Amino acid sequence: MRCDGKRPQFGTRFLTDPRQVFQHNAWDNVEWTEEQEASAKKKVLENCQPLPSEKQEEYENRANEYWNDFYTIHENRFFKDRHWLFTEFPELCPQCSPNNVTHQKVSSTGRCVQDEERAKQGAAVSPINVNFPGATASYRILEVGCGVGNTVFPILKTNNDPELFVYCCDFSSTAVDLVKTNPEYNLGRCFAFVHDLSDVEANYPIPDGTLDVIVLIFVLSALHPIKMQASISRLARLLKPGGVMLLRDYGRYDMAQLRFKKGRCLSDNFYVRGDGTRVYFFTQEELHSMFTEAGLEKVQNLVDRRLQVNRGKQLTMYRVWIQCKYHKPLNANCGCNKRGWSRTDIL
Repeated sequence: MRCDGKRPQFGTRFLTDPRQVFQHNAWDNVEWTEEQEASAKKKVLENCQPLPSEKQEEYENRANEYWNDFYTIHENRFFKDRHWLFTEFPELCPQCSPNNVTHQKVSSTGRCVQDEERAKQGAAVSPINVNFPGATASYRILEVGCGVGNTVFPILKTNNDPELFVYCCDFSSTAVDLVKTNPEYNLGRCFAFVHDLSDVEANYPIPDGTLDVIVLIFVLSALHPIKMQASISRLARLLKPGGVMLLRDYGRYDMAQLRFKKGRCLSDNFYVRGDGTRVYFFTQEELHSMFTEAGLEKVQNLVDRRLQVNRGKQLTMYRVWIQCKYHKPLNANCGCNKRGWSRTDIL
């Protein structure tokens, strides 16, 4: 922890002496040996026999039920609030502190965007005349797969900007109910709703071309792989020109993937957990392909290889996560007319 109270951005603590491995709880950018890589590939191949098609259909058809059961059992006790988000993704609180009530608009790289530049992009656009939640806000964030609010509520606490509005949605109605009953839920700053990310025909309560930031934290991996591209492309339409999509998710050969036993594989790198929920493990190339196919441009696409340590039990655990930032080009067509929203309906 730094003296300013912020968690250091990952990539700053290196294990140079293996004898010191248990001196800290985690080490960044840990390089794998060729033997480790080969062992991981071998383990995945050993457990890659897919389940019968009827079982796969069952997990697909009952996905909502499994996630509702998950949140019914765990409620808000399973996940910790993700305060690290503001270190890795400053776009969620640009140039702000907990006591700062204004923000400077930022580009996908985190640099300030001058008001006249925004004005130029919206020169042909009239003020909003559609009644939707957050219509009068000037900075809008959507979190997809919000769970019980472990990302949304830290954003609302940290970013006090009165012009901020945060949307959050989840496949699970149980999770959304838990968000809405949280005492920190404020309809003046936040709107939670149930939504199936994989259903690209389902309406969002937000016009296309109106979001500054979309956040996907360990959520895309829960979809069936054949539905991922269409889901990302649909989300991209919601972004303003210059808006950014932020993702953090499981990477190939993460410890969680290597722990799956036989009888849990649905297809290549796609598995079902014991509670019926599913998870996919990505490569950088797969995610880059999806984002660029959706018309977005790369700002960041990196692998976070982290060695987590249980000092009490003297255990080491190798985690692999992928972190991405992709933005919509400033000259992109917002695609507003595809949903029936007029260009005079949005900022």
